[in-house]
Amino acid sequence: MIIVHGIIPLRAESRASALRLAARMAEATRAESGCISYDFYIGLSDPNTLMLFQEWENMDALMVHFQTNHMEAFLRELPDLVAGDIITKRYAVQSVDEEVPDTLEDPDPIIH
Repeated sequence: MIIVHGIIPLRAESRASALRLAARMAEATRAESGCISYDFYIGLSDPNTLMLFQEWENMDALMVHFQTNHMEAFLRELPDLVAGDIITKRYAVQSVDEEVPDTLEDPDPIIH
């Protein structure tokens, strides 16, 4: 699985337009093959910060996403709405199929 996290600082006067753009982008992206989740969130400490969290089945699905018409439109409109640098991070996640031991149990407890 691939996880992408983004932080988008918004211009206060463009916030409403940015939220509409984000809603359109999320709706179109969720319909893509390989998209597990795609959501924008408003920052609690700064309501002019938009955070993006997305999960993809694999890197191929994410690469196809970058070629879509709605991604092209999003990237074309976004620069007029932001107030600074956009930060994105991408993570590759693997699932672990084996059981993880309970580390809270102390094999040699000390009684006080």
